Amino acid sequence: MSKYIRIFFFTVLVSAILFFLFRSVLMGGGNPAEEAVYTIGTILIILLSFLISQIYYVIHLIQKKR
Repeated sequence: MSKYIRIFFFTVLVSAILFFLFRSVLMGGGNPAEEAVYTIGTILIILLSFLISQIYYVIHLIQKKR
């Protein structure tokens, strides 16, 4: 189980780094809508990272049954 926890945190870390990197390049204004975009983007990063780690877990279970 610790393998999947590491996968989750690794994907969160990489996604967050890419999110903040592209955020600084693409957006440079003081628009209040940017805060909403950042919040939604961060939530999506966490949820998709969880999904990726669950997919790895399911793949591992399928391979184990064969």
